[in-house]
Amino acid sequence: MENVLRFEHPEYLYGLIIIPLLILIYIAFRIGQKRRFERFAQIGMREQLVPTYSTRRANFKFVIFLLVIACSILALANLQSGSKMEEVKREGIDLYLAIDVSNSMNAEDIVPSRLERSKQAINKLIGDMKGDRIGVIVFADKAFVQLPITTDYSAARMFLSTINTSLVASQGTAIAEAINLALKSFPDEAHSRAIVIISDGEDHENDAAVKAAQEAAKQGVHIYTIGMGLADGAPIPEYNQYGHQIGYRKDRNGNTIITRLDEQMLQKIAAAGNGIYVRASNSNVGLEKIYEDINKLDKTEIDAKVFTDYEDQFQWFVAAAIVLLLMEIFISSGKRGWEKKFNIFEKKDEKVQ
Repeated sequence: MENVLRFEHPEYLYGLIIIPLLILIYIAFRIGQKRRFERFAQIGMREQLVPTYSTRRANFKFVIFLLVIACSILALANLQSGSKMEEVKREGIDLYLAIDVSNSMNAEDIVPSRLERSKQAINKLIGDMKGDRIGVIVFADKAFVQLPITTDYSAARMFLSTINTSLVASQGTAIAEAINLALKSFPDEAHSRAIVIISDGEDHENDAAVKAAQEAAKQGVHIYTIGMGLADGAPIPEYNQYGHQIGYRKDRNGNTIITRLDEQMLQKIAAAGNGIYVRASNSNVGLEKIYEDINKLDKTEIDAKVFTDYEDQFQWFVAAAIVLLLMEIFISSGKRGWEKKFNIFEKKDEKVQ
């Protein structure tokens, strides 16, 4: 049986973003270095003026430096391989979390923002799960499955960390589409099923979401809703391509748009879906209360094959980083005398025909 690979701490992989940034900095440094040299002499005279300098050597050392950083980050993330799979029987429910990723979820009346606070609550919920299967759907103007139903809670956390308001380009709040998509995506053998909708409720589909919840209830699926936002509402932050806030979203007349929680819509959806509605606050999102209610549903016996034994593989990346680091030190301490014998960093002279 093939091993399954996973990272124990996938959040550390975001550190790899530093590599392209370092490349840009290095390119800018080399360009500046070249310009400074040309103030005093032609660039072709560098070999005569600085005989120990080697462009290839500098570039090679920089590549090694980047590889050391990459290996160190991968070691921190701790790659693991699953080597033992067992078939286990669990009792639980199948739960889809439908998360609103429209721009209004960036509002900061719920700290740090409606969306980030939702993700924090979901992450805590995943930590409390034992026998249930979980899936994630994201929606704005359209809805799509971010994570199919699974018992792999590590994968759920990893997919959750990638959710942001840029996942769906067109704006809107397609709650009805999210419900219908969840109904289609539940496994055929599933019996105890529930959908939790996390949104500010700014739905523009009239009663489509309520009708979708009624249809779900007919199929035995319970619909729960969580209202993200406070009564007074909040402006919607706007960000540039670098993630820095540049102001707040405005309407055509130049007035700042205030996004407010539509509790009435979310209450109707929950009532139609035989579930409950909870309004989030800065102290409590309410997901735990909903999960307690879900746990009262009849549990279904779920057969699942899971890896019960994972082996750490971080030591390979640590070893690679050490070897590369020693190589970098060795190259930097050499005086090029031995290098000339092997012609490693020097360009070969072209013979004139």
